[in-house]
Amino acid sequence: MTRPGGGIEGLVARPFRNLALSIAFVLLVGACAIVAYGAAGWRFGDALYMVTLTIFTVGYGEVRAIDTDYLRLVTMATMVFGCTGVIIVTGSLVQALTQTQLEQFFGKRVEKTIERLEGHTIICGFGRIGMMLASELAAAGSKLVIIERDEARAQHALELGHLCRQGDATDEAMLKAVHIERAKVMATVLADDAANVFITLSARSLNPKLHIIARGERPSTEGKLLQAGANRVVLPTHIGAERIAELILFPEMAQIFRGGQAGATLDKALDRLGLDLEILVVPRSVAHGALTAGDIERRAGAAFLLQINRPDGTVITKPDVDHPIEAGDGVVLLSKLGRGALDSLFEEAAAVSA
Repeated sequence: MTRPGGGIEGLVARPFRNLALSIAFVLLVGACAIVAYGAAGWRFGDALYMVTLTIFTVGYGEVRAIDTDYLRLVTMATMVFGCTGVIIVTGSLVQALTQTQLEQFFGKRVEKTIERLEGHTIICGFGRIGMMLASELAAAGSKLVIIERDEARAQHALELGHLCRQGDATDEAMLKAVHIERAKVMATVLADDAANVFITLSARSLNPKLHIIARGERPSTEGKLLQAGANRVVLPTHIGAERIAELILFPEMAQIFRGGQAGATLDKALDRLGLDLEILVVPRSVAHGALTAGDIERRAGAAFLLQINRPDGTVITKPDVDHPIEAGDGVVLLSKLGRGALDSLFEEAAAVSA
């Protein structure tokens, strides 16, 4: 598999590096030719003058007679390699100047577009999650701007057609540069928990009305992000593990609520309403009779129990409020609280059981 930036595309993308390499090549050819003429008894000044005339194809005439096979061979080699190098130097110089002008033009256009943004979404980080998030939002026609510290990733975001500013999102000046005061939503999806906490604190102070969604790598970071001002916290690793557990423990239920395009559409619709569809497994530490369907809805406060799946495969839809919840049951809840609050519900029930 070809690496990004390799081959011809990589050469085209680095005109200044090409220019430096081609100049170095011409100088090397010139130095070798001067040494070769010097070996034939030429003075340094005569050799340098002859090499310059030959490489740049001026052709004023030989400084000294080229009257041996050795001198003819040296002169022809200088012509071939020197002229080729000069051609490459010229092409690289034109490419470098052209790219600089284009970058200035498009850079100014991006800046002007960012200046007009209002009610937009800010994405901090353009890694794997940031890239997928930007793609989904762009497909939905949402206005967004990306902050990415890495130059290569920032350039890739621009190539994909996204608005992007290269810089550190932990810097308040950078947040102000993308007009966070006029933004509607900010998603900070860096792989660094500490950076996400700091960005959340800064963003909340700059825009108290901003809806902030933060990524966390460790479950212990969730509380810190919420205290810092995040409205919602997403734990990608935790979510992935939960989804795999659902598929193992309750494959039919997971297929119904999570599978295919219908599941994705349902998730998006619920998210717009501020709701989550959660599938939770009742821990073994919850004793028999400690919980009923009504207890879950009352204790959760803003939850509705849709379905219970027994470990033996029995499915109970629309359970009565007095229906007992058993250890090992899979319960489907529609909630506004989030996963952390629902998990604490079972912890409380387990504590009562103990």
